[in-house]
Amino acid sequence: MKSFQKRNPVPIAVIGIVLLVLGLVAAMNSDDLPIIGGGTTYTAEFSEAAGLKEDDTVRVAGVKVGTVESVELAGDRVLVAFKAKNAWLGDRTSASIKIQTMLGQKYLSLDPMGQHTLDPGVAIPLERTTAPYDVVEAFRGLTKTVEDIDTEQLTKSFDVLSATLANTPDEFRDALSGLSQISDTISKRDQQLATLLANTKQVSQTLVDRDSELTKLIDDGSKLLEEVAQRKQAITAMLDGSRALATELQGLVDDNSEQLGPVLAQLDQLTAMLQRNQDALGEGIKKFAPFVRVFTNVVGNGRWFDNYICGLVLPSVGPVNEEGCNAQ
Repeated sequence: MKSFQKRNPVPIAVIGIVLLVLGLVAAMNSDDLPIIGGGTTYTAEFSEAAGLKEDDTVRVAGVKVGTVESVELAGDRVLVAFKAKNAWLGDRTSASIKIQTMLGQKYLSLDPMGQHTLDPGVAIPLERTTAPYDVVEAFRGLTKTVEDIDTEQLTKSFDVLSATLANTPDEFRDALSGLSQISDTISKRDQQLATLLANTKQVSQTLVDRDSELTKLIDDGSKLLEEVAQRKQAITAMLDGSRALATELQGLVDDNSEQLGPVLAQLDQLTAMLQRNQDALGEGIKKFAPFVRVFTNVVGNGRWFDNYICGLVLPSVGPVNEEGCNAQ
């Protein structure tokens, strides 16, 4: 077998380039591969997008099975393309756009029904899809509508209407008078209402921008509660054991109160004595240090120790130690 050095480099280079191109194409289209891809692509028709956007989750019975690929306008309806993996979808499958969080994030919910497998080339028709009413967009539209109201003109209209119908029955006049007062109040509070709505819009936009963080916070809180629920039995056993231990200790104290009483009294006397002699003990420990140092020097010369005894021989006995212990 020839080595690579002896082979023609041109075919080797061509094969290598082809393999690199195939690898690049496979990496760019990894989601469409049959084994490692993101699943099969399906489509569904909706009357409106209702805030659904690309990369939103696709769920079956609450379990995530894929993501939304695209949301496009197709004539008088919206065509949503999505991928689903490891989930069986029947030919009578229905789809609905649902609210995932209180901030307005959506997800695509599938209800698999039918006797045969859903054909990826056939879109789920409009009669089997539902879209929710978008409350967030409704409030945004309300803010814009309120901002466009001419409050002064509205006040004049109510005043004219009230004057025109002045001769009507009292009940009707009272109702119109109330409407006039309401209009006048709105007119006087126009600036405050505008500021309130502007701040509300800003808060809503901030919450929408931080939607992923809040969602993660809620998910983490849910995981914590799930963990606490799973450890409920262990926590209950620990609390029961603590309660039993406290009961046993209480019984032990009660059973040995006669013996513990004198012991505690003597311990109290010992503590009081040590407290009274605190200064003396401190002085003794302080003077004990030089003794330890000198004794260490005495026994630190090897397998013997040096010592000096004064007064072993009396000064009156012979010429030894004539001056006694006072000798320098």
